[in-house]
Order: sequence, then structure tokens, then C-alpha cells
Amino acid sequence: MSGSLVSPELRARVRGVATPIAIGFGRLGLTPNHLTLIGFGIAIVSAVAAAQQAWIAAGVLLLVGGVFDLFDGALARATGTTSRLGAFMDSVFDRAGEAVVYVGIAAGCVAADFGLGAVLAAAAMASAFMVSYVRAKSESLGFTSGTGMAAIGLAPREVRIVILTLGLLLTGILGGIGIGYDFGLYLVDSWTASGRPILAVALGIITIFATITTIQRIVHVIRQSPQQ
Repeated sequence: MSGSLVSPELRARVRGVATPIAIGFGRLGLTPNHLTLIGFGIAIVSAVAAAQQAWIAAGVLLLVGGVFDLFDGALARATGTTSRLGAFMDSVFDRAGEAVVYVGIAAGCVAADFGLGAVLAAAAMASAFMVSYVRAKSESLGFTSGTGMAAIGLAPREVRIVILTLGLLLTGILGGIGIGYDFGLYLVDSWTASGRPILAVALGIITIFATITTIQRIVHVIRQSPQQ
């Protein structure tokens, strides 16, 4: 049992849908590495939107970037151009893209004087990085080779993206986390700050789910080791 919210069957169906779109990008002259860098660029724009407290735009861009991330691997498999360099680029820029979005969210929270949101954004980023680090380290030591570790754990990257996207969209729909300005003082406005609980809950769920995922992957590695 992987304990993941994303089953291998669902992964296979999503890849099946992504493949013809990825091939279309390939016909435009784009390589898998080009698609990786474009996805990272979308993440940067999402982060900038979050820093500006444009939460709906940040959520839409995050979702687009998450979907776009499917295309580099799909194109590489479809064209027989998979390589260690491509896998390296994909992994590195996935992590960088995820990190920059959390930094953008933290910046937006700081600008709105929402300290709890900034702390939770940092916690979510740290817990998400632990998920990736456990996978990378375990695979480098020969545990669960290939992409097997990706299916282990409650909240792999795609689940975290869905949760964060919903959180950002609902935060924006509910008015954001902004502050009002009156009589020379910054005051929290009941409408413009009504998205604060939603953003906090989304970041909190990611932190908890990612921590559980890290523990699940550690246990998975321990069970594979003959030296227990």
C-alpha cells in the first residue's frame, strides 16, 4: 500500500492525456528541457502574483504550471529522448518552482501584515522539501529505484499543487488577506482579510500532509533495508 491520494492508474490516465499535447509542443520545436524551463517561468510569475496579493491569478498560474509540468516528461518518453540530464533538470526546476511560489506567498503575507500566513508558508515549503529530499536520498542509495517512490505517501507534489491552488483561488474569491488604511493606521478589514483563514488552512494542510508523506517514505525505506 502506497498510502497516496494519487493511484498508479490515475497517473497513467493523466499521462495518456498529456502525451498528445506534449507531442504538439514538440512539433513546434520545443524540447523537453524547454518545457521544463517554461514551467519554471510560469511558477515565477505565479510567485510574483502571490507577492502582489493577486491570489486568483497566482492560483490559476500555479495550476497551469502544474499541468505544464506533465509535458516535459511526456514529450521525452514519446520521442525517446529521455536522459539523465533531462531527469535532473526536471527534478531541480520542479523543486525551485515550488519553492519560489511559497516565497511569493510569504512575501504577500508579510506585505499584508499576516505573520501566521508567512510562517505557515515557510512550514509548508520545508515539509514539501523533506518529501523530495527523502525520495532523492533513498533513490541515490538504491531504494525504490526509478519512479517508484513518487507513488509512496499521502501527498506527492501534484496533490500539494491541487491543495495550494484551491487555497489561493478561494483566498482571492473571499477578498484576499489585505489590510485597510485609516486615520494613519493599518487596520485589518473584515472583507479584504476574510481569505486569511482559507490560506492558513491550505498551508496548514500541506504542512501536515507533507510531513505524513515524509514519514511514510521513511518507513517504506526502512522496510526495504535488511539492516533494521
